[in-house]
Amino acid sequence: MLRRSVLYAALLVAPAFAHPFELGKLVIGHPWSRPTPAGLAMGVAYLSITNNGAEPEVLTGASSPAAASVQIHETTISEGMARMRPLTEVTIAPGATVKIEPGGIHLMLVDLHAPLQPGRSVPLTLEFRHAGKLTVQLSVEDPGDAPMR
Repeated sequence: MLRRSVLYAALLVAPAFAHPFELGKLVIGHPWSRPTPAGLAMGVAYLSITNNGAEPEVLTGASSPAAASVQIHETTISEGMARMRPLTEVTIAPGATVKIEPGGIHLMLVDLHAPLQPGRSVPLTLEFRHAGKLTVQLSVEDPGDAPMR
């Protein structure tokens, strides 16, 4: 009985959008963001992109009604210093998964219209060269919570 109660409780707190999103041969896994304090105009989005197709695919951009623009960036560490640079695209090789995650490639939500609040979701439209566009829901997760990845 205890096992069933624990499972039921886990299902109640699992966000409805924790499932993967699919576009043709692409699978977008666990899109999420961190909450932002009032007055902070920048947010960030993370997710994974798996290409189950036979040809490379390219993430060429993104947009969200929650921000004036969404930019693709990459953080690298060089000589002990973190540096961030913009990217124009991200290629996903056939059979590969690209992780858009903290400390690497990430999506910057620029000029947020309102703070990102824990427990809420934010629409994010991903634009791919061949597959087209797909709108996913970013789960805004508190840093203290264990994200469902």
